[in-house]
Amino acid sequence: MSTIEITQDNFESTINDNEIILLDFWADWCGPCKQFAPVFEQAAEANPDIVFGKIDTEAQQQLAGLFAISSIPTLVAFRQGIVVFAQPGALAAPQLEQVITAVKGLDMDEVRAELAKQEAAAAAETDSADGAAPDSIPADPGVDK
Repeated sequence: MSTIEITQDNFESTINDNEIILLDFWADWCGPCKQFAPVFEQAAEANPDIVFGKIDTEAQQQLAGLFAISSIPTLVAFRQGIVVFAQPGALAAPQLEQVITAVKGLDMDEVRAELAKQEAAAAAETDSADGAAPDSIPADPGVDK
């Protein structure tokens, strides 16, 4: 399978409708992006079970912003709708193959469990920070009732 162009219009359906997606954030003026493009294309041809998408950061600035892309090329991998890898820099073919093998080999039940733990910890941290402040500050400082 060759690469597909990902835009704001097809991004969500591409992520939701496919098991594994690799996204290459790039721009036409970017030398390392041009070096990485054939490596990405060859990996797409060798892995027809994966969707390989290219996001032009100039044309799709909203998507680039959503991922806080500050360096290109950046490779982002999704598995079952979850970002499981994100890294800037042009990868060589063996490095890209390592990423693909790792993404395919993930135990997604473990990934979801780890995400749930992280979200619970973040929520507990936010709750304790939010809960502590009102108890320690008088409602009306300096006002006698």
